[in-house]
Amino acid sequence: MTVLFTSRPVRLFVVLSLFVVGMPAPALAATHPGQAELVSEVARDTGKSPQALNALLDGAKMQQSILDAISRPAEGKPWKDYRPIFITDQRINDGIAFYREHRALLEQIGRQYGVAPEYLVAIVGVETSYGRNTGKYKVLDALVTLGLYYPPRAKFFREQLKELLEMPDNHLAGPIDTLTGSYAGAQGWGQFMPTSIRDFAVDADGDGRIDLRNSLPDIFASVANYFVKHGWVSGDPVAIRAQPDAAAADVVVQDASPQWPLEQLEAWGYAPLQRMNPGQPSSLQTLEGANGREYWFTFQNFYVITRYNRSPLYAMAVNQLAQAIAAGVDQPDIAR
Repeated sequence: MTVLFTSRPVRLFVVLSLFVVGMPAPALAATHPGQAELVSEVARDTGKSPQALNALLDGAKMQQSILDAISRPAEGKPWKDYRPIFITDQRINDGIAFYREHRALLEQIGRQYGVAPEYLVAIVGVETSYGRNTGKYKVLDALVTLGLYYPPRAKFFREQLKELLEMPDNHLAGPIDTLTGSYAGAQGWGQFMPTSIRDFAVDADGDGRIDLRNSLPDIFASVANYFVKHGWVSGDPVAIRAQPDAAAADVVVQDASPQWPLEQLEAWGYAPLQRMNPGQPSSLQTLEGANGREYWFTFQNFYVITRYNRSPLYAMAVNQLAQAIAAGVDQPDIAR
């Protein structure tokens, strides 16, 4: 009797244990919303370990300061306030010195890609003050914050986060969790987003790595390649001033792409302040300058710069900085 009595709970324990073992394990709580789906996609596409991916994302932090920064971009300012941020004597003089220091490399890459070297200098000048300020945020934190916690642009930034997690090691300047950049997750002297690294970055020094932090050949060639792949036309203008007459028609511009031949804009009452091909494809930008409205004819190369940053203010700042650098690079220094 004793054996029968004691064997029943033993059998019941075995049955219950088998039942529990057969049940699916409860899902582990994800640190971030949408993390499980993201990890599943990256693991499926790359074969990377889900455990390693989760550990990486678990270490990332949502940062309110990033959400605050993206809600007040400099491009929201009028031109009269935006221009003084980037077009300063200091930035121009630093750009001239930078061009002179790296002239041979800049001009070699300029010839190779057909992009005027002053525009390569101006990009890194506007983006990072010639490499001095490449950003203080962890790239992983920035992309987790914007890709998983910022609904207005979650689709774009989630794509960037996924690309970062999938990126080959030789396309990165270090381990993912050590990379720093802008609040938007851009990296290096030229501030490339992960998909731009994937699509446009170049191993110009031939060392088997793409290093947008420490290799000037990679940095300059990557910016030049970005321009070329977006339609840069060697030798063409970027923007020139336009003078409206009293009867000039209002021109509605959807974006910076060239939409009319220059002669059409002239027929609407806008005269170029320098001689141009009347058939040149063009557009018109109206900016609120320090001394009132400014009118600018803009061309394909202006549009290309807006592929780097979609703001026409950004493109105009790059253009004016580049022109100031080009004007000063061969001039004798003047004591200040």
